[in-house]
Amino acid sequence: MVLKTFGWSFAVTALGLVAAVLFGGWAALGLVAILSIMEISLSFDNAVVNAGILKKMNAFWQKIFLTIGIVIAVFGMRLVFPVVIVAVSAKMGPIEAVRLALNDKDKYQQLVTDAHPSIAAFGGMFLLMIFLDFIFEDRDIKWLGWLERPLAKLGKVDMLSVCIALIVLLASSMTFAKHAHQHGGVHADKAETVLISGLAGLITYLIVGGLSGFFEDKLEEEEEREHEEEEKAKKAGKPVSAIALSGKAAFFMFLYLEVLDASFSFDGVIGAFAITNDIVLMALGLGIGAMYVRSLTVYLVREGTLDDYVYLEHGAHYAIGALAAILLVTIQYEINEFITGSIGVLLIGASFWSSVRRNKRLAAEEGADSGDKAEVSSGV
Repeated sequence: MVLKTFGWSFAVTALGLVAAVLFGGWAALGLVAILSIMEISLSFDNAVVNAGILKKMNAFWQKIFLTIGIVIAVFGMRLVFPVVIVAVSAKMGPIEAVRLALNDKDKYQQLVTDAHPSIAAFGGMFLLMIFLDFIFEDRDIKWLGWLERPLAKLGKVDMLSVCIALIVLLASSMTFAKHAHQHGGVHADKAETVLISGLAGLITYLIVGGLSGFFEDKLEEEEEREHEEEEKAKKAGKPVSAIALSGKAAFFMFLYLEVLDASFSFDGVIGAFAITNDIVLMALGLGIGAMYVRSLTVYLVREGTLDDYVYLEHGAHYAIGALAAILLVTIQYEINEFITGSIGVLLIGASFWSSVRRNKRLAAEEGADSGDKAEVSSGV
C-alpha cells in the first residue's frame, strides 16, 4: 500500500536528487533535500485538508489529482509561478523573466521579495476564509468544544466570515500603508496593490468554493433521488445516471483543490529564497515536497485516516488559520520559516493525539458496556 501510494514520490525524489548533483554538485543535493523537507513540513496541513475533499471524489478524479494536478502543483506553482510574479511586477516578458532568473539570481530574488506583500495578501485571505467557514460551522464532532460551541452559534449570522475577512484585510492594508509612510514611503504605492490582491483572494474563494459547494449539493440531491427511484429505473433497464452532474461537481472540487494548493505554496516559494535563489534547485526541492504532499493526501483517503482520527481535520484547519495570520503579518514583518512550519505540525500533532485518546476512551467505554451486559446475562 505504501509503495503503491508513494512509489512516484520515491521515484521523483531519486531523479530530483540525481539532477541536483548533476546541476550543482553535492552542495546542490543538500539544498534540494532541505527544500523538500521544508515544503513537506509547511504543507502537511494541506494534505489533511485535501484528503477531506478528495475522499468525496471518485477514483477517476483522484487519478486526475495525482496526474494533471501534480503537473500544475510542481511545474505551475513551483517553477512557472515565481517567474510570472517577476514578469508581472517588473513589467517584463516571460522569456526575459526566465533569463533574469537564470542569469541574475540576486535581482530575480529581489523582485520576488518586492512582490511578496500582494502574494501574501491573496493567499492569506483565501486561507483565512477556509478557516473562518470551518470554525463558524456547527459540527457534530468538536475538538476544542469550549471554543467551537460559541463560534458555531456566532456562525448563524449571515456573511459573518466575509465581514471578518474584509475587516482583517482593511486593517492589514491600512497598517501596511501607515508603516510604509513612516519609513519614507518606499512601499506606500503598494498599499493599494495589497488591498486589491486581498480582495482577489476573497473573490476567488467565494467563486470557486461557491461553485464547488453548489455542485456538491446538487450531486447529493441527485443521489437521493436516484436511491428513491432505483427500483423503477432497474425495471426500465435504464438506471438514472448522475455521471454528468458528478463530473461538474468533481471538476469544481478539483479546481478548488488546485487553488487551495496554490495558496499553501505561496509561503513555501517565498521561504525557499531564504535557502537558495537558484530557480532550478528551488523547483527541484519544492517539486519533490509537493509530490509527497500529493501522495500523503491519497494515502489518508485510502486508509480512511480522517474517519479513524476525527480531530485531524480540526487541527489542519487551525493550522490553516495560523498560516493565514502568518501570511498577513508577513505583508509587513518577516517571520522565520521554521516558526511557520512548526505551528502547523504542532497543531496537527495535538489533534492526532487527541484523536488517539478519544479512540481509547470510546474503546474502554464499549468494553465496560459489554462487560455489564455479560454480567446481566449470566445473572439471568
